[in-house]
Parts: sequence; structure tokens; C-alpha cells
Amino acid sequence: MNGAHPPKVETFDTASNVNIDPKGFTRPVDRWDGDSAALYMARPSDHPRFGYLESWLLPALDLRVNRFHFRNGTGHGPYPGQELYVDIALVDPPASTDDTVWRTTDLYIDLVTYAGGRWELLDLDELGDALTAGLLDAETTHRALSSAQELITGMVSEGSVERWLSNIGIELSWADPDRVTLAPARKVSDVRLAPPER
Repeated sequence: MNGAHPPKVETFDTASNVNIDPKGFTRPVDRWDGDSAALYMARPSDHPRFGYLESWLLPALDLRVNRFHFRNGTGHGPYPGQELYVDIALVDPPASTDDTVWRTTDLYIDLVTYAGGRWELLDLDELGDALTAGLLDAETTHRALSSAQELITGMVSEGSVERWLSNIGIELSWADPDRVTLAPARKVSDVRLAPPER
């Protein structure tokens, strides 16, 4: 075990128009869309690397599909042209019609896709560390691995994450990058006061 940490929990309050990140910081949201089967969120970000974030929460698949609008225009990672960042996560819609809060519990595994069909799977070691440390039970660990396997199989068989989702009846839509205004990056002097997102 090395550096195990509890699963990160995040909330999305559609009535208050806020996203509370895993560190407890409240982030204002520009737009929500979707229904009980899927929630879309779009919001600004003061992260040093990206200035805007779009996410789709998909409860039935244990997925959060993200698109980051990067300040350098191309993203980060071993390949140029980052497209999607997909979190394996438990997604809990509001429990009743009076409730307006969605919750996600991150299950460590991430899939990142890039232009040209490249992709990488991240943080399997973190999942193993969490299981060893007793932060996840065997059932939840199995669920995370099964969701990741379904995602990768679908992506590979259909050619992309979005094409696979479309073929099973889930259409994702995104903002026009040319119409997205990036939020100003946090000043270096503010970093100690507000840790970067994600």
C-alpha cells in the first residue's frame, strides 16, 4: 500500500447552480441539462491548465465523461489533442423529486482519449491501494473494474467512446469551443489558499 486515499466525493446542486468539488470548494455552474438518466454540467474553472469544464454524469454506466477546455489548446498527457477524460464513478441522482443534488464517488480508474484514436487507462494502482487499505470493499472494486472493462470494450469495438454511447442510446453534446470563454487562471499567490481542482 502506498499513498492510499478515500474515494473523492463531489456534489452537483442543480437548484443552487453550484458544483462542490472533492476539496469542498464551491464552483458556480453556467448550465445544466439532461434528466434522471444523465446530467450535463458546464462551468468555468480557475485551474492553471484549463479554464472551462463540461461533464456528463451517467448513473447506469458508472461514468463521468469530461471535456476540459485547456489554456494551451491541446491538453496534457503523453499524446497531443486530449479529447475526453472519463472517470469511473458511482453516480447517485437525486433521491426524490424534492431533492436537487447529484453525487459522485470517484472509483479511481480514469480513461483518457486523444486525437487519432490514442488512449490510456490511469490509476489502477490507486484502486488496488484503496482495496488493500480497506477503503473499498471487494464488491465495489469489482464494480469499478467491470465498468472500466465495459467502457474500453465499447470504445474499441465502436471506434470511440461517443460512438459507443450513441449506439446504446446516449447522445452527448458539447459546447462549441469557439464560444467558450475561459475563466482567468488563479494567481500563483492564491494556490496555497485554494488547491487546484482534480
